[in-house]
Amino acid sequence: MRCRFSCCKTKDEMTTSQGSSEDSRTLKTIGWLSVGVGAVALGVFIGRELRNRYKFNRRTPYDFYAHSGDGSKGLDYGVGI
Repeated sequence: MRCRFSCCKTKDEMTTSQGSSEDSRTLKTIGWLSVGVGAVALGVFIGRELRNRYKFNRRTPYDFYAHSGDGSKGLDYGVGI
């Protein structure tokens, strides 16, 4: 007996098209997973860009000179009598 909805199938129809149904389900799952991974990658990229722009715009003039004496070799050789 067939139900009134077109999504329901009889047992005979389910057994004959079960192989193609599983292949279709697998391809749909892989497709949705790739869309999800792409969306996450895009979100991470856009978030990183927005954060870098925010950090760059929040700098003060003193930030340019914050590390002016770090790592210079002049302090190692010129200090002393």
